[in-house]
Amino acid sequence: MKPGYVYILTNNNNTTLYVGVTSELLERVKQHKQKFHPTSFTAKYNLHKLVYFEQFQMIGDAIAREKQLKAGSRKKKIELIESMNPEWKDLYFENLF
Repeated sequence: MKPGYVYILTNNNNTTLYVGVTSELLERVKQHKQKFHPTSFTAKYNLHKLVYFEQFQMIGDAIAREKQLKAGSRKKKIELIESMNPEWKDLYFENLF
């Protein structure tokens, strides 16, 4: 089975959050930044800033975590982001991979 990532994107003002899952994090975030799917939620709300991610050995585990995060409150997502990235930097450009 493939490895997987769960990630959170936001806009420049950090007002809207999006939780997603992928097996190729850098490529997927690049697609969000380029608005590869122009009618998607992330394109509509300019969600392109990677502020949080977790890596899993199996994509199934990442999918389960995505469901858990989506079911959680906005407050919990913000706490999670700030535990890893208190300045809300765009991690896509931070060479963490």
